[in-house]
Amino acid sequence: MSAQDTDASDLIDIGALRALLRRHGVERPNKALGQHLLISRKALDAVVRAAELSLDDNVLEVGAGAGVLTVELAKRARRVVAVEMDRVILPVLREVVEPFPNVEIIPRDLLTVWPEEVFGEQPYKFVANLPYYITAMILRHILEARNRPTRVVVMVQREVAERMTAEPGEMSLLSLSAQFYGTPRIVAQVPATAFYPPPKVDSAVVRLDLYPRPPLDGAARELFFTLARAAFAEKRKQVHNSLERNLRLDPEQVAGWLTACGISSERRAQSLSLEEWLALTNAALADPPRPIPQETRRERRQRGARAPEQRENS
Repeated sequence: MSAQDTDASDLIDIGALRALLRRHGVERPNKALGQHLLISRKALDAVVRAAELSLDDNVLEVGAGAGVLTVELAKRARRVVAVEMDRVILPVLREVVEPFPNVEIIPRDLLTVWPEEVFGEQPYKFVANLPYYITAMILRHILEARNRPTRVVVMVQREVAERMTAEPGEMSLLSLSAQFYGTPRIVAQVPATAFYPPPKVDSAVVRLDLYPRPPLDGAARELFFTLARAAFAEKRKQVHNSLERNLRLDPEQVAGWLTACGISSERRAQSLSLEEWLALTNAALADPPRPIPQETRRERRQRGARAPEQRENS
């Protein structure tokens, strides 16, 4: 199988894929990097269909692996930038995409690549089969970039897909983050057998259409996520307790925020909607957080030394 006749049909054939990998000295995909190569035409078509590509589109792909998705993207887009950090599989990827001059390979960790370095201010779509172990970090990196994509289409662990699309009552920091930037929906379920080697869990394809502008930006956005991270750090606790403890805030100030938003102090982080988090952030902007100074070690020792005397006099 030469570079010229390699296409997605070859790559989703398990026998042809194994032969291609062996020719480059790759016995198996790298489990340590979460490599599970797509071998399902149905799943591949679901990703490409959700991306709705045109010949004017730029695409950023991460974890390109052997290039099965890269080839399909290259056939439909103007420019495809494929990021792959595994030096072992890079020769395979280079051979597979050689017939496509519109493909550029960046041999680095995506977390060190900023989209604005690649595309400048040009719009692009982010399409990828994400490694399970780093999904949340990659999504955060992309969504917090100065040049955010117009659309995200990712293959992720099914549990992660369900978390991204969760509603109030089952919210998490991941679902809140995704819904802060856009509207996520699951467009396809993908069984473990669609990959080589098969992972231990099923996957799903999630499409996230990003808003032209997020509801908050700059310092307001930072405060939004500061509050959310503090609350979800102890999601079993009532939200006022989590905010007070993790941000060392005056209970009265937190109570004032919640009252201003009409949020019961007994609510927990996972029960709040995006709109309620935005209202809480606006309340905190109107009455900026006033952290209580943390007690120093010396002060704790002094307080401990005074305690016996105080008990004797009580």
